[in-house]
Amino acid sequence: MTRVKKGVNALKSRRNILKRVKGYRHGRKSKERMANEAIVHAGSYAFAHRRDKKNDFRKSFNVSIGAASKANGTSYSKLIGALKKNNIELDRKILASLAKDYPETFKKILEKVS
Repeated sequence: MTRVKKGVNALKSRRNILKRVKGYRHGRKSKERMANEAIVHAGSYAFAHRRDKKNDFRKSFNVSIGAASKANGTSYSKLIGALKKNNIELDRKILASLAKDYPETFKKILEKVS
């Protein structure tokens, strides 16, 4: 069997790793072992924060609905309770976009449920 030297593959692998850590600080951008560790941690943070992003959006939806309902003279909890009581199934994302982009429509919804 012929001898296979892995120099080309090792160099390619090293180059790819160092490309991915471009812009990192200190040894993480130039030292292979530290760069590899940085990539692993970055990946785990990215995975976790992709899930956190959904919660962050939901929180911002609730805040914008609360602000809009307060401006129209009712509280967030009373608005959500009234929507449930009247079987109006608008999710918080839709309500937030209505409150932000179409305030007159949001006001009509408030009048209907109160």
